[in-house]
Amino acid sequence: MDSFISKIRSLDAYPKINEDFYSRTLSGGVITLASSIIMTLLFISELRLYLHAATETKLVVDTSRGETLRINFDITFPAIPCSILSVDAMDISGEQHLDIRHDIIKKRIDVLGNVIETRKEGIGSPTIDRPLQRHGGRLEHNETYCGSCYGSEGSDDHCCNTCEDVREAYRKKGWALTNPDEIDQCKREGFLEKIKEEEGEGCNMYGFLEVNKVAGNFHFAPGKSFQQSNVHVHDLLTFQKDSYNISHKINRLTYGEYFPGVVNPLDGVTWTQETPHGMYQYFIKVVPTVYTDVSGHTIQSNQFSVTEHFKGADFGRFQSIPGVFFFYDLSPIKVTFTEQHVSFLHFLTNVCAIVGGVFTVSGILDSFIYHGQKAIKKKMELGKFS
Repeated sequence: MDSFISKIRSLDAYPKINEDFYSRTLSGGVITLASSIIMTLLFISELRLYLHAATETKLVVDTSRGETLRINFDITFPAIPCSILSVDAMDISGEQHLDIRHDIIKKRIDVLGNVIETRKEGIGSPTIDRPLQRHGGRLEHNETYCGSCYGSEGSDDHCCNTCEDVREAYRKKGWALTNPDEIDQCKREGFLEKIKEEEGEGCNMYGFLEVNKVAGNFHFAPGKSFQQSNVHVHDLLTFQKDSYNISHKINRLTYGEYFPGVVNPLDGVTWTQETPHGMYQYFIKVVPTVYTDVSGHTIQSNQFSVTEHFKGADFGRFQSIPGVFFFYDLSPIKVTFTEQHVSFLHFLTNVCAIVGGVFTVSGILDSFIYHGQKAIKKKMELGKFS
C-alpha cells in the first residue's frame, strides 16, 4: 500500500515549494488583485452568456406549398365614414374577395377619435313594413317577401330583400348603383340618410384576412367594388361626393403571428392627405420566417420591408381608385431563427480558459516586473546604473 501511494506521489505534476523559499512583493500583490478582478468580470460575462439563449440565424429556400397567409390589421381613417368604407383582397392567381365582412370589425369614431359605435356588419336593415314586392305590389298577409333586384337577378327565384342585397347583385353584374333613392329597399332603410348622418365621422377598421400565399394586394376604399370590363372599380356615384380624404393611421399591420424580436415597420405610421384626390400605395416585400424557441416551440410567421408612393390625380379627375392599397410580394428565401443554450461543457471550457489564461498572463507580467526590478537594483548597487 505504501509503495502504491509513493508511486502516486511521484506523479505529482505540481511540486510544492517550501514557504521559506517564497518571496512576496508589492507588485505581485497588485497584479494578483488586478487579475482576480479581471477573472471575476470575465466569469460573470461568460455566465450571463450561458444563462441567456443565443439565437442562430439561417437563410434557406422556401419550399412550402399550399399555405395561406394571415394578414392582421388595425387602421384608422379619421375622415371616411364606416358606412362607405370597404376592404377588398385579390391575388395573381385570380382569386378575389370583394367587400370583405367576416372577421372584420368597424368602429365609428368622431373628430376627436372617440368611439361612437362598434359593429361587425354594414348599415343593416330595419323591420320590413309592407315593402314593395318583386312583382310590383306590396307585401300582403301570409305572403313571403321577395324583393326585386331591378334587373340584376341571377335567376328567376333570386330575391333582393335589403339594400345591401341589391348592391351586391349590381356588383355581380358589374353595374353601378347611381341613385339609391330609386331602389325601394334602400329608400325604406334610409340608406342615403344614414350616410349623411355619418358625414364628418371617421372609421377604425381592424381584423384579419386569410389569403393565398402568393403575390397580391388588399385595399381600403370608399364604395362598393365590382368588375367592369375586367377592370376593378368602385361604385362612388352612390355616395354623391366629389372627393375623399384617405388620411390614415396604421395602428398595427402584421403578416402572421408575433415572435420575439420582430419589427413591423408600419406600426404607428400616420399619413395625412393634402390634395383633394389620390391613391396611397404601400409596396411590401414579405419574407417568410420560422422562429423556434429553446423549448422547441415553432412559430411560422413573416417579416416585411416596405416602400411608399402617393399617386395623385391629373386635371382634377380620378385616374385611379381613391384609397389605401397594400401590394405585397413574397420572397423565395426563408429566414429561420433558432434559440439555443450554450452547452455546459462549452461553458466549463471557457471558464477554464479564462482562469488559466489570466493566471498565465499575470504570472508572466509578475515575473517580468520582479526580475526587472532585481536587475535594476543590482546595477544600482554596482554603480553601473546611470
